[in-house]
Amino acid sequence: MRPPRRTGSAMDQAEAAFKAATSKPVAAAPKPKAIPEGKDMVTLRLDRAVLEHFQEDGPGWQERINAALRASAGLDAE
Repeated sequence: MRPPRRTGSAMDQAEAAFKAATSKPVAAAPKPKAIPEGKDMVTLRLDRAVLEHFQEDGPGWQERINAALRASAGLDAE
């Protein structure tokens, strides 16, 4: 019987074996960081009483309106 036919040269086989033995395993690519949810500037008309209600507690009234709208829409509050 004939010996099995070898593909590639002995030099190519030796180089492939060397690379396999000395190469570090390829680590999975890091996951891209999630882009934080942004905010859009909009113009919104509110009743004066609603605006005064949120403004009476001082600074942060826009965030309080946003939180109330998110709760009303059933979205997770931040």
